[in-house]
Amino acid sequence: MAEVVSGRTEEEFQDLLRRLELALDASQIGVWQHNVDDKELLWDPQMHRLYGTGLQDRKVSSDVWMKSLYPEDVEKALRDFQIALDARGFYNSQFRIVLPGGEVRYIRSRAHFYEDLDGAPSFIGAEWDVTADILLNRELTSQKAIAEARAVALEQSRTRIEYAADHDYLTGLPNRRYLDRRLAELRRDAVIETLAVLHIDIDGFKEINDKWGHAAGDATLQSAAARISAAITANDIVARVSGDEFVAVLVNVGSAERLAGIVNDILSRLRREVRFGNEMLRIGASIGVALSLTGNAANLLAESDVALFQAKKLGRNRAEFFTPELQADLHAERRLADELRLAPVLRQIEPFYQIQVDARSRRIVGLEALARWRHPEKGLLSPAAFLKVADEYGLTAEIDAAVLKRALADRATWVSRGLVPPRIAVNISGRRLADPDLIEGLEALKIPRHAIAFELVETIFLDDPDDSVLANIDGIKKMGIDIEIDDFGSGHASLIGLVKLKPKRLKIDRQLVTAVPVSDEQRRLVSSIVDIARALNVEVVAEGVETEEHARILAEIGCDELQGYAIGYPSAEAEVAALLKSAHAKSRSRSPVAGHGRTTGSATRRSNRS
Repeated sequence: MAEVVSGRTEEEFQDLLRRLELALDASQIGVWQHNVDDKELLWDPQMHRLYGTGLQDRKVSSDVWMKSLYPEDVEKALRDFQIALDARGFYNSQFRIVLPGGEVRYIRSRAHFYEDLDGAPSFIGAEWDVTADILLNRELTSQKAIAEARAVALEQSRTRIEYAADHDYLTGLPNRRYLDRRLAELRRDAVIETLAVLHIDIDGFKEINDKWGHAAGDATLQSAAARISAAITANDIVARVSGDEFVAVLVNVGSAERLAGIVNDILSRLRREVRFGNEMLRIGASIGVALSLTGNAANLLAESDVALFQAKKLGRNRAEFFTPELQADLHAERRLADELRLAPVLRQIEPFYQIQVDARSRRIVGLEALARWRHPEKGLLSPAAFLKVADEYGLTAEIDAAVLKRALADRATWVSRGLVPPRIAVNISGRRLADPDLIEGLEALKIPRHAIAFELVETIFLDDPDDSVLANIDGIKKMGIDIEIDDFGSGHASLIGLVKLKPKRLKIDRQLVTAVPVSDEQRRLVSSIVDIARALNVEVVAEGVETEEHARILAEIGCDELQGYAIGYPSAEAEVAALLKSAHAKSRSRSPVAGHGRTTGSATRRSNRS
């Protein structure tokens, strides 16, 4: 153990020496030792560089130092050394040396007296070149000049600091600090008649940063700053308030029509491509606009932020103007989001199940679990009432997880009653599918093999899926959970992505299915999808089966399974349990499902059709 400690100490000591050597080399400070009795000098390489000897020898004759001294400084240098030697104390001296090429340099030398274990006296010290300082001091011929120079430097520093504190380093625009102060001043300005605030967010900025790097992102921001500045007057203000967000304040802008013209001009300018090297970068902008016809700037910044949120929500690359109704809607939406955030924890999210049947035998082969929110005040809410809010506020993954847990609990209840439940398809969001802890969380649920299928419902089905997503999909398959592609043919899916993901089945989008009874073109399109799936050994589920004619045609085309209101409406756990019990008791040759579709069309059910 002692050897290990000693080894570590030696390693640390050697590391410390290396660090010290690097620091000394960087600082251009030479280290020396003068052994008094031997009249011997020990110089490090930096000392040789300071004196221009061209040597590397560790030991140096004292004559080398003596001959380098500027003649007029020899006496003073020797005297300073003798005083330190007599006092056996601190040595501090400054002198000139003459380099081999004739150049004169000023040297500062300091050392401490030292005696080794044998009592041999020596000085250990350091030297560095102070020529620049000496020459500078000569230029400042008086204390007044020095004071004036310092005062000027301090004023310049203060000006630079104040400018830096109020401006963005990249674009040179004012920053949020300056903007807030200027808005406060404008609130007190009685001369101002109208005031407008534009909150501008650069669309596509993250993609540029990710694909082309931060240099491209910087070029984009600088270009955007210049374009916005060019669209406003000298009396107006434009500031960069965060990464890719700008705020423009327009003073005495006049009418709402004139303001709309300025906003459209800014949008047009920002839609132009940005040149970066040989590349042309495509950007756009979302703008939130707030206008005061009385010059009151009290709430304009907050109101423009509300309008910007609306512009982003409606698809970006557009401008939205603030209205009181917009704010009321946003407050209601945020209140709903806050309630929805707690819904999974309070077990208010529950699944309704829509059956899936074999296209030929009409035997129940699957269930799709569809989220419902049992709101304490509003009652049972369909997905149309809350899923869009869930997407916008990043709550989809939590809802998916809650549905999965409830579906597993329902399945366990059915099994305990002697029923044999079919597989249950549950949605899985893109955010959850990219979660590095997904597999660990699923394993903790102890999901029976082939009991669950996951439907990919977002635009994650791309030509080049993320490696982490593909890794999670592979882990899901190894757990015996099927992967299904929802809404195939809606524009999100691609054949390359289909080959990479290798799903168990795909669901043809209901929009393609709807016109199958009346459109030969739609029938051929659905038939082509079936042929592609069959070539890849992928099963096909047709959703949106509204009529018996739909069911017949889709079965003839080759779809494996059917789902829709002609087959059955989404139903609560108890109703599905009764249906499974009834189906289990009947002969497989009969169709227990078609009757379910025809007898569950009440107004209550139809209000929850999704």
